[in-house]
Amino acid sequence: MNLASALLLSLWLSITPLAQEGSKSRAAIEGLVTKDPDSQPVKKVLIELIAENQSEAGDYTAITSPDGTFRIESVVPGRYHLFAERTGFLDSEKQHGRTDGRILTLTPGQELKDVHIRLQAAAVVRGRITDEDGEPMANAEVTVLRSTFVAGRNRWEAAGADLSNDLGEYRIANLPAGNFYVSVNPPPDFKSLIDNSSRGPAEPRSPNAPEKPASTYQTSFYPGTSDRSQATPIQLHAGDDFPVNFSLMPGPSLSIRGKVINLPPRMSANIMLQSRDFNVALNGSEMQKDGSFVIRDVSPGNYTIVASVDGSQPPLTARQVVQVGSTNVDGLRLAPQPGAGIRGHLRVEGKSSGRFDPEQVFLSLHSLDGADDERGIAVGENFTNLAHVKGDGSFEWNDIPAGNYYVELIGDRGGANEDWFLKSVLQSGREANDSGISVSGGMVTLDVVASESGGVVDGVAANRKGETVANAVVVAVPETRLRGRVDRYAQTVSDQTGHFTLRGLAPGGYTVYAWESVDGEAYYSPEFLKGFDGRGISLHLSEGERKSVQIAAISEEE
Repeated sequence: MNLASALLLSLWLSITPLAQEGSKSRAAIEGLVTKDPDSQPVKKVLIELIAENQSEAGDYTAITSPDGTFRIESVVPGRYHLFAERTGFLDSEKQHGRTDGRILTLTPGQELKDVHIRLQAAAVVRGRITDEDGEPMANAEVTVLRSTFVAGRNRWEAAGADLSNDLGEYRIANLPAGNFYVSVNPPPDFKSLIDNSSRGPAEPRSPNAPEKPASTYQTSFYPGTSDRSQATPIQLHAGDDFPVNFSLMPGPSLSIRGKVINLPPRMSANIMLQSRDFNVALNGSEMQKDGSFVIRDVSPGNYTIVASVDGSQPPLTARQVVQVGSTNVDGLRLAPQPGAGIRGHLRVEGKSSGRFDPEQVFLSLHSLDGADDERGIAVGENFTNLAHVKGDGSFEWNDIPAGNYYVELIGDRGGANEDWFLKSVLQSGREANDSGISVSGGMVTLDVVASESGGVVDGVAANRKGETVANAVVVAVPETRLRGRVDRYAQTVSDQTGHFTLRGLAPGGYTVYAWESVDGEAYYSPEFLKGFDGRGISLHLSEGERKSVQIAAISEEE
């Protein structure tokens, strides 16, 4: 044997035990996908296994065979989210409103077998949109909406949408079971637009001769009302083919009329209307030379109206909450002002603070009065509430509308900073972590301290029979005075053994609840929680403290 061959043999002999040891430390899962209610196997289902900690593990996929079985091997141990997808079907977990999939915890060398995934046929909403003469209305936007609590507020979220075709027909598929609302937004009424533009948005009129309201099609809700509060939900079951038809009737067009004041010379402003009910930007208006504006074709509802001055330095913005009922809104006055700035520095307390990599961390700014939305969409044209923490720990927000805010720490779930919590937020030497940050212009300086020693609550969710409950939604709800702060809640899902861990909890009092199933984020609602008084476990955590509990999961029937 020559020297090269000897070296190769020696290298192979040294690597083989390591490879064998590595393969032994990997896990595997196998299971079966069936269809309810007949329990028939389902082939060609995409199985996805997504690691919660992406820095330590990866993602895996498989396709079910003709007998509905699947197997995934060489899985790095860790906590995973398991999803099953096939067109026309929904995982029964998604039918129950869960979007995180099934939670699995895999240990080194584990062979997890008999994973049973049940699919149900998705529901369909279909129908036809016609005008007052029974003629088909093309390009009408039909949306299926679900009412849910998101970050403490009741919102309508779109579950699916479609545009009507030339026959007025639409079809919205892949819907889960549950209660839904259906709305139809008519296509642009070009005749109305031409009529409105020819009159001019601020044409003067005699006080004794009120403006004749324009007639236009408006957004309509099932069973045929333009008033969102009068909408009636439909109940969908798995596999339903539910017909919903609309016959749109023209009616008086509501408008919002006002004036932008205190503008710099030769400056103009863009006017935009944002829905607070649906969290979307709607129609807008151009400002006239005298500062006046009119926004037409407005449906009843709650809105935020934003005026942004073109090309101003610093940016100038005005915003006002408007509620539109059955009559026009007149006499608004919008006075754009420069937004404030916030600059600051984040440092971390703890034994590993010297190895802190702040580039993996973001800070989010939220309004204490609920003026911003729940997912960080800008409350003004120039402001976004997400700030990236730079390598030196510095961060910055610009063009912030006046108001009161709080800071949320956003880290890597399942990563190195999952135990962190915001310990202190100092504004000009004053603690503002609980009371909030007051912003009214100028530059605000913050000193922010995060601790890596957040509290931990772990345990097992079980039913009344003492059996462990997989995929239970477990939530740590803060004390009453802090329940408007979604950053003070902690939520997780139990794994296949019923085990759960809540991490990164700030010191204080909590009530821990577990539900077999919960609609969206209803636990942010005080009304929802009232129905479960006495069903949670109350506890108090100090910094870095860990507590273990066994909690009774509230059943779906309850």
